[in-house]
Amino acid sequence: MIKSLDNKRCSDLLKSNYIGYLSYISNNRPYTIPITFFFNDKEDYIICYSGNGHKIDAMRRQPNVALAIADIATNNQWQSVLVHGQYNEIDGGTAKLYLHEFSLGIKEIVLKKERKDLDYISEFSNRVYNQDTPIVFLIKVEHMTGKSRS
Repeated sequence: MIKSLDNKRCSDLLKSNYIGYLSYISNNRPYTIPITFFFNDKEDYIICYSGNGHKIDAMRRQPNVALAIADIATNNQWQSVLVHGQYNEIDGGTAKLYLHEFSLGIKEIVLKKERKDLDYISEFSNRVYNQDTPIVFLIKVEHMTGKSRS
């Protein structure tokens, strides 16, 4: 039986995952791509980053976005969350602060969930601080829904 998840369970699922599917609109067509994210449940925003390109151009023009995540054990045992929100680009020193929060948050999730350390987090942090900062953006959570089957 499929059940709806309350906001707390949706929030818990977002906090325990770091890969989702970002949906945005470009030229009146929907696009959905995988993306790494970190959810700050205290402030209700999702941190992401990207290089310049199609999705950034599209989200600058049309800031309504969605992020979906799913925990799938089997065909009959899964949970999913869909978040609707607004693209909000961050720049300057503030962007570096959000990237720092992002990298620490991802590392903690991976340590808990997969019980392994991430060398790429150190490499990522070094790249960020030694080169140009990638485009950092937040998705301010406006609404979220979740479903589960067990």
